[in-house]
Amino acid sequence: MADTNTTAKIKLQYFRSKICTPVKHKLVIKGLGFTRLNQIVEREDTPSIRGMVAKVPHLVRVVE
Repeated sequence: MADTNTTAKIKLQYFRSKICTPVKHKLVIKGLGFTRLNQIVEREDTPSIRGMVAKVPHLVRVVE
């Protein structure tokens, strides 16, 4: 059987607080799976995830 775990991954860090940001930005942070500050999560590198990161570049950074 072929292994299908060859999808690219992207590491994201939530480095600035979402306090005093618009509600849409807060929902993007929640949608990316962040629950606390300075948390690092690993997501698939898809156009939808890249688009979410592009909406909140002042709150999230790409690690590595």
